[in-house]
Amino acid sequence: MLEIDKFTAAAHEYSPLNLAYVGDAIFSLLVRTRLVTQANRPAHALNKMANARVKAAAQSANYYKIQRHLTEEELAILKRGRNANPAQKAKNATVQDYRNATGLEALFGYLYLSGQNTRILELFDICWSDADEEKL
Repeated sequence: MLEIDKFTAAAHEYSPLNLAYVGDAIFSLLVRTRLVTQANRPAHALNKMANARVKAAAQSANYYKIQRHLTEEELAILKRGRNANPAQKAKNATVQDYRNATGLEALFGYLYLSGQNTRILELFDICWSDADEEKL
């Protein structure tokens, strides 16, 4: 297992795009883990379901969903990520959805790098609401 303590002291010093880079992987792993633990499905079905949850439009919806549950520090990270200017442009999303998704990913990356795993799971549970599960 990765010794995350090596990174925690400097989590707030990473650029928002670096936080989003890590957060993208964390969010994707959480989605995949949740899908696998819900039911034993074929890999292609899991991939299709995971892609629907990690695409920019879905992450943008989660951006708005979790805002009222955030601390001031978390909200600042979320907005810092949203306001970052990535070198690449959105391919299959609006600019606003892409920016919001980057903000969400930056928050998850920050929380991971600062060792706040319990908080990550709390916020992920908000993103993964009961209404969403009915669609599966």
